Amino acid sequence: MKRTHLLLLTLFLSLPVWSQQTFLHCGSLIDGVQNQPLSQVTLVVQGSKIVRIDKGYTNPGAGDKVIDLKNKTVMPGFMDMHVHLEGETSRGGAINRFIQNPADLALEGAKHARTTLLAGFTTVRDLGGTGANVALRNAVNKGWVVGPRIFTAGKSIATTGGHADPTNGFRKDLMGDPGPAEGVANGPDQCRQAVRQRYKDGSDLIKITATGGVLSLAKDGSGPQFTEEELRAIMETAKDYGFKVAAHAHGVEGMKRAVRAGITSIEHGTYMDDETMALMKKNGTFYVPTITAGRTVADSAKIPGYYAPVVVPKALAVGPKIQGTFAKAYKAGVKIAFGTDAGVFVHGNNAAEFEYMVEAGMPPMEAIKSATVVAAELVGMKDQLGTLEAGKLADIVAVNENPLQNIKTLRKVTFVMKDGVVYKSE
Repeated sequence: MKRTHLLLLTLFLSLPVWSQQTFLHCGSLIDGVQNQPLSQVTLVVQGSKIVRIDKGYTNPGAGDKVIDLKNKTVMPGFMDMHVHLEGETSRGGAINRFIQNPADLALEGAKHARTTLLAGFTTVRDLGGTGANVALRNAVNKGWVVGPRIFTAGKSIATTGGHADPTNGFRKDLMGDPGPAEGVANGPDQCRQAVRQRYKDGSDLIKITATGGVLSLAKDGSGPQFTEEELRAIMETAKDYGFKVAAHAHGVEGMKRAVRAGITSIEHGTYMDDETMALMKKNGTFYVPTITAGRTVADSAKIPGYYAPVVVPKALAVGPKIQGTFAKAYKAGVKIAFGTDAGVFVHGNNAAEFEYMVEAGMPPMEAIKSATVVAAELVGMKDQLGTLEAGKLADIVAVNENPLQNIKTLRKVTFVMKDGVVYKSE
């Protein structure tokens, strides 16, 4: 009899903590489904998931926990579809490539990951680094590091001299001839090999640089950098390996080639024209604008010595145009997912993008949905993320004011829960 009691006691003590429930009393709730906030709602969380949503403030059971958010506006955790966690902009930062080791990048990435999560961004796509971002994702998943849920591209894929060629700007004896293993591919066969290498490395998606870029140490910032044959090889191989593909693109021709090849998303899209927008709508291509990055690089380029000389004219030309392109794409009905290019500017300021989107004509609710339900669709997690519904993962944030009336309040997130764990509560 005593042995039976001991066994029962052992079983009881071994029950996981997540059998308890957390009751979030929400004064106002934007659930990501409806276009109007709900008032006086209780979210019930058990473990990592939302188990139910009650009207009114439900009383908890014995042993359950209550979180008082009655004077807050509660929303799904935000999702930034374009970040670079391994680094952050700084004056003369190009030198970092020569003085930082992979361990340095991983530890710096851990710092930026924590900052991003505490700013209310519970999920991100890391669109290109050295590969330390793969280790960072794994560390977050194992609970070793505090950060958002990370979908990482690992190392971006470029052509020789392209925007993501890691040896651009090096002197010749250091330049070498990087290949598919380093994310540089020429011709369809190497493009296939580069995609397969990303699979081997553990990437979640593929990122290509379909055109020149702003911050790379190369003259061109908008010309196409892959042939259509190369792009088709990338997309065919990505499909075989279950990858979505994001395309950095500023110039029109590079965008059109990428969209025709079946790219999942266009990043930046600076010189996007009406024909490109129509093609994106036809193909269901997402647009990730990164307005904040455009404005930031244009401002930084005016500071003497901030960027290398080859970067400055590109930053001044490209940066100021992105917000206008976003406005046209929104009016044209292109599917827009929230993304900032954080790392090009200071991590943690991601929510400034909401303000720039609203400033350009997108209603606040649609801007919020671009960072929740639309972003969840882009990463293929719409069944688990993006809205506050029973059965979804408990990624929840809160702010002090109504963002539909004051979008700037999203810069001051006061409560963050990811996977049912509270990381911030003020």
